[in-house]
Amino acid sequence: MKLLATTTRYYLLLAALLCAVGTAALYAGLVWALRTETEEKLVTEQGYLTPILQRTGRLPPPLGDQRRLSPRPRPAGFDDTLEFDPVGRRWEPFRQLHFPVQVRGVTYWVTLRKSLLENDSPLGVVLLVMATVLLGLLLSLVALNRWLSGRLWQPFHRTLAALRGYELQGQPAALVLPATPIEEFTELNQALTQLSERLAAEYQSLKEFTENAAHETQTPLAILQATLERLLQLGASDAKMAPLLRDAYGATRRLSRLHQGLTLLSKIENGQFPGAVALHLADVVTERLALLEELLSGKELRLTVEAADPLPVRMHPALAESLVGNLLQNAFKHNHVGGSLAVHLRGGVLEVRNTGSAPTGDPARYFERFQKQQPGSASPGLGLSIVQQVCRYYGFGLRYTYEPTAGLHVLQVSTRPVAP
Repeated sequence: MKLLATTTRYYLLLAALLCAVGTAALYAGLVWALRTETEEKLVTEQGYLTPILQRTGRLPPPLGDQRRLSPRPRPAGFDDTLEFDPVGRRWEPFRQLHFPVQVRGVTYWVTLRKSLLENDSPLGVVLLVMATVLLGLLLSLVALNRWLSGRLWQPFHRTLAALRGYELQGQPAALVLPATPIEEFTELNQALTQLSERLAAEYQSLKEFTENAAHETQTPLAILQATLERLLQLGASDAKMAPLLRDAYGATRRLSRLHQGLTLLSKIENGQFPGAVALHLADVVTERLALLEELLSGKELRLTVEAADPLPVRMHPALAESLVGNLLQNAFKHNHVGGSLAVHLRGGVLEVRNTGSAPTGDPARYFERFQKQQPGSASPGLGLSIVQQVCRYYGFGLRYTYEPTAGLHVLQVSTRPVAP
């Protein structure tokens, strides 16, 4: 539509320019025609006066025009002059003709003048009429263009509204577009309908694959983890078997966490968390800190909680727990023994501060999947990716900063929607 508006604007500017040029050309043409007519009248008067002057030796009295006879030579031909009118107290333009006449062997110069003011009245009337007609034509073109544009592009606007309201997650079905008598828009609607059908089928296939993969792989992982845990509890007869079992058990736990994280990310991206309830993030923070109490004590972390704002939001409870849990676990994992962890809830912002080593590389990449600040960490590197996806899902703001003077990593989640 921007292209259409630009084309229409240029079209109207061209029409206005042509109207202006046409008016100027009309004015110049009328002025030329009236001056030519005045000159023809002067030439006709010259032909009438020449024989009279040669026969009588004097000019007859003028009828509204000026006639002068002088023995002083003048350049023959037409020219313009101004003469002051004492009655109207203004300068009047005249068109005059100079020509010589032989009277009894003596050459005299005759000057004939005609006022150009008498041409101004019809010229003004003609210009006013033409300007009115051209302005009316221009306004009619503008009105006609707006009406035709609105009528011709109405099917396009309906199609655009249907596209804007189409949500693949909420309604995995083909677009239903209204019929239109315009052939081009009919072809466009058919192509969009076919495209939406393919998208819906691929989305449904991906959704089913994600659900099936999550269900089918979770059970074998749980059985394998439980079996290895049972073997570790019973003990191994071979001294070389115990460390191998511990390594296998640790690998299955990491694989299980990786599986859960990827499944959660896939569900968030596919919009499989439609149910939102009213809750307070402050309550979620309290619950998650209670679960991490023993880990925090074992690492001797100084915990500070300031809940000046309960942070009321509408979220899926599982996503709220995942958001807060991953923020706190990230602050715990990347902290050092005897460090500090502070949680502040104020002004619609959830802020988590923790001590830790200075960041290496680009901190913005920490939100990418499988990116770790410490490459040797057992973490799958999905925590901050999940935090970012949850914030995008609900339109929250997310920002990471590092304060080198205090050695603090700061993660802020603004629960107020942010502009895209």
